[in-house]
Amino acid sequence: MNQKIRLDDVQIDHIRKLARDKRSEFAGISEKTPVANDIFTILEQLNIHLLEFPIQSENDHPAFSAAILCCEDNGDSLVFIGLNTADYFDKQIFAIAHELYHYFTKTGYHLSRSNDPVNTILEAMANRFAAEFLFPASELRSTVLDEFKTPDLNDVPEKALLRFIVRLQCIWWLPYRSLVKRLYEIGAVNETRYDALYEVNERDPDSEYYRIGLAFNDEVFAKLNSKTNRIGTSMKDIDIILRNYEDGLLSEDELVETLKLFAKVPVDFGFDVSVEIDSEFDSFLTKGVTDNYA
Repeated sequence: MNQKIRLDDVQIDHIRKLARDKRSEFAGISEKTPVANDIFTILEQLNIHLLEFPIQSENDHPAFSAAILCCEDNGDSLVFIGLNTADYFDKQIFAIAHELYHYFTKTGYHLSRSNDPVNTILEAMANRFAAEFLFPASELRSTVLDEFKTPDLNDVPEKALLRFIVRLQCIWWLPYRSLVKRLYEIGAVNETRYDALYEVNERDPDSEYYRIGLAFNDEVFAKLNSKTNRIGTSMKDIDIILRNYEDGLLSEDELVETLKLFAKVPVDFGFDVSVEIDSEFDSFLTKGVTDNYA
């Protein structure tokens, strides 16, 4: 069983209420509405600055998924989320939702490592919040009942269950294993079925699950299962940089160096600022120009 921390009923109830309340704060996000790509809009609404960089590790697994940092500057509260875009896109979305739990509960600085086991109550609660925020348990139960006319999926044939999970993933944009865990959490599958489903190699293009996903919705499924390797930040934050230059708060060199962090140059925004791009920086620029899904 791939779970080391079990939350009690009080903790789970608290997380569900928090996720429901936070979803209701954003227009149009009811329990029946997927958050999906709108999570990036939510960050803008909360004035959270998103910094996106691909950070690879030696074994081809991302060193971390996301990090949140809260700080004060001249009395103003600043919040940053660093997102590792070398991870799969569906895991990027889940990682942001995980960090939102730390933001909402004011647990401060946090680094989320993608492959670390969940070994603290706090991290287990953040993961459960992310799952509940992205796909409420009440809606999952309702979907299961509508589809199968029973809350128990243990006797459902494997192919039918894989097709069902594919459809859930393409609608709600959770990682496959998060959806398997959701089904276990609501009691739809037992521990034996959970373990079998969890062992599916869902990222393997030759696997049955992957082929089903592409057959159902090739555009969305491929997007969720891609590593975006995006370098950037929000358009709002880029505009702040440009305004600071226009107001004389940044020199030409400072503008060039700041935009360079996000694989941009002044001419991209119509500024005739001379800058010599060396071969190393040219390579840096070209790494993030494709598959920018976020």
